[in-house]
Formats: sequence, C-alpha cells, structure tokens
Amino acid sequence: MIQKFDVWFAPSGENRRIHLYLPDDYYYTNERYATLYMFDGHNLFYDGDATYGTCLGLKDFIDHWRKKLIVVGMESTRDDYMRVHEFVPFDIVSRQYGPIKGRADATLNWIVHDLKPMIDANYRTYYFREATSIAGYSMGGLTALYGVLRYNRYISKAAIISPSIMIAKDAFIRELNEHEYYSDTRIFFSWGTNEYDAKTNWEISQDILAVEKKIQEKGMKTYILCQQGGEHCEASWRHQTETWMNFLWF
Repeated sequence: MIQKFDVWFAPSGENRRIHLYLPDDYYYTNERYATLYMFDGHNLFYDGDATYGTCLGLKDFIDHWRKKLIVVGMESTRDDYMRVHEFVPFDIVSRQYGPIKGRADATLNWIVHDLKPMIDANYRTYYFREATSIAGYSMGGLTALYGVLRYNRYISKAAIISPSIMIAKDAFIRELNEHEYYSDTRIFFSWGTNEYDAKTNWEISQDILAVEKKIQEKGMKTYILCQQGGEHCEASWRHQTETWMNFLWF
C-alpha cells in the first residue's frame, strides 16, 4: 500500500511530499522491516504520479519480491536548476551548469536527523544502519552516494543508478581519501549504453569505475551494472531493480 503525506523540509523552508510504501499486510502483523530511502518519490510507484508518465514500477516489484521493505519515497523540487543545487554534495564549477552551491549535505542531514527518526517512531522499522539503505538515479544518485559515504554510521547500503557522476568525480575521490568506512557497506552503480552519445557514455563509465575502484580500496563491496541499450529514464531503470535490490539485501 502507498501512503502520501507532507513533511516539513527545513533545507528549503517548505513542505515536501512523502510517498511511503508499506507491505500490504503491514496492519495485520507485528513484523518490523528494513527501510529504503529513495529520491524522486513521485516517480517510484505509479505512472499517474510520474513526471514523464512512466514510474520505476517499485510497488509492483516489491509486492512480489522475497523480502518485505518499507520504502520512503521523497519528492524533490520540480525546478531543474534548483534540483542540481539540491542534489550536488559539493561546491563545484560545472561545464554545463556553471557554479554550483552544493546543498546535498543539508538534505542528508534532514533525512538522518529529522525524517528517519519520524519514520522510525511511527512505523515498525529496524532503525539500525544495517537495515537502512538509500537510492537515487541521475542527480539523485549523487546524493545517495554522498549519503552512504558521509553518513555511513547511519546508512549501510546504496543504489547509485545512472548517476551524473561526471560533475563531481574528483570531489568524491577526495571525500573517499579523507574518511574510513564500515566494511559491510554495499554500493551498487549502473549506467546504460544508450543514455548519451558514445563519447559521453564512455567518459561516464570511466568516472564511475574510478570512484568504484576507490570505494573498493576503502574496503567496501561494490557491484557494477552496464545496462545494454539502457536509456536515461525510468522505463529503462525499472529493469535494473531486481539486480540492485538483490545485491543490497542478499
């Protein structure tokens, strides 16, 4: 079942909608559940809510998957320019966007210290880090990656789906060099062969592999998926779900 409600999003001083997935038998058991926090919540469960008319199909998948989860889908801003600033973790200068004032740390701080405690208090979750994961795609993939690294004491697993890694690769490698991490951390990466032109796709793959190599050097476990024919859209990403869900949880 899907519940929708608004919560106060302090980083931008406004309400944001939460799309919350609960197992269908949630109210008929006393079971507790692991939790997945995922960006672009409006694009996760129903085509009718999705920005471009096709969702990730996450409800249909988890309804029939072997593990029950609570999924906290967090809506992002619909303003493309502000989305970049909201999801980028670092202050950088991008060839495409120019100077970016990264605000992702404020978003992650809100998730860890405001949203997660509220979810844990009101729903039957396993609150500890081993049962807490995060996921995002495109720009949201940058925030998810930053979340599992900077907030590793709270988050143990992350799916980084077709991330816009090229604008922050060097910053992520510096971040990795400066900290230590739990060895049980699992991080999934993907990209599709038809997302951009051949040159851009190759550059993105090399950037992801460079970050993945550094993550492995820090003792964490990774999984790389190159989706043949994959495009930069939910219709393609939904075919990756079983792979990253199985890697994170089994």
